[in-house]
Amino acid sequence: MSALTPPSVVQDGTATPRALPQGDWVAAAFADRRAWRRLAAQLKACGPGHAWSLQGLERLDHVGAQVLWNHWGRAWPAQVDLSAAQREMLERVARFSTPCEPAPPWRLADQVDRLGVLVLHALDHLAHLVELVGQLLLDVLRLVRNPLRAPWRDISGHLYRMGAMALPITALVGFLIGVVLAYLMSLQLRQFGAEAFIVNILGISLIRELGPMLGAILVAGRSGSAITAQIGVMRVTEELDAMRVMGIPHGFRLVMPRALALALAMPLVALWTTLAALAGGMLAADLTMGISSAYFLQALPAAVKVSNLWLAMAKSVVFGVFIALIGCHWGLRVKPNTQSLGEGTTASVVSAITMVIIVDALFAVAFKNLGF
Repeated sequence: MSALTPPSVVQDGTATPRALPQGDWVAAAFADRRAWRRLAAQLKACGPGHAWSLQGLERLDHVGAQVLWNHWGRAWPAQVDLSAAQREMLERVARFSTPCEPAPPWRLADQVDRLGVLVLHALDHLAHLVELVGQLLLDVLRLVRNPLRAPWRDISGHLYRMGAMALPITALVGFLIGVVLAYLMSLQLRQFGAEAFIVNILGISLIRELGPMLGAILVAGRSGSAITAQIGVMRVTEELDAMRVMGIPHGFRLVMPRALALALAMPLVALWTTLAALAGGMLAADLTMGISSAYFLQALPAAVKVSNLWLAMAKSVVFGVFIALIGCHWGLRVKPNTQSLGEGTTASVVSAITMVIIVDALFAVAFKNLGF
């Protein structure tokens, strides 16, 4: 390949100013940053009143033609001298160049209107979620009145998939979190000779807060997304419409089994995650601080009152019900296309995790004096 001649623009000194592009106006020549800066300065000196002559160009490709077309303001100059091949290339660039629409000016009214639309969307989602809660209460009353007609097979299936199948991942994550917390705490407590207090810190933090919340976040990401995807696929395949035509209520057959299954499974998953985290904390405390597992198990009941465990179980029930309701909410609002299904699944996971953190904060404030 022959050496490239840097692109440039020279001007002649005639009465009518003329711009004479020279060199190779190809993509490889524009890659040189110094050559591009020099060319940009030369182009800036060529105003809209200049005539153009492209006869001095050695080579011209679509990139060079685009540079010229953009500098001309995406319109032909008043006088231009070029060959047939150059005109054809410039006309092709002009045909496929879309005009740049100016950005709309910033206005306070537009921002207020956009905020109002977001608030209305949020209120619409909140109203539908409240409707699901009310329908769930009515379905539970219907279940109590006539338990023989309840979808027990669906409830047991969801209980297995959302509860038992989640135990391995929650145990692994809980164990690792316990190891990390114990290791970090040991570095600080050793400075003050307070190694024995690691039992108190680990016990109250894992049993009361981190165990239930960590289990709920994992279940929200695992089961919440699955709930939305399952119901969303039913929307895409028009199974929900078929159920409505056959008179099968969505709340009794879709929402209630999942909500009851997660309400039963979440306390057990939270307890399992807490035990795994405590096991990891005991192991790390034994390795880093020499605190034996026997002492850990002996001091734990005195350091953490049993009321903290009951509070954690109560929180877990609320977490489970809301995770199921949020998953069903986004699943029922999926439109019959795959893009909406993906967006609904993502929104379900984000909403469920946010709900878990908000509810945990509310419980922490409401029951701040319980268990201490």
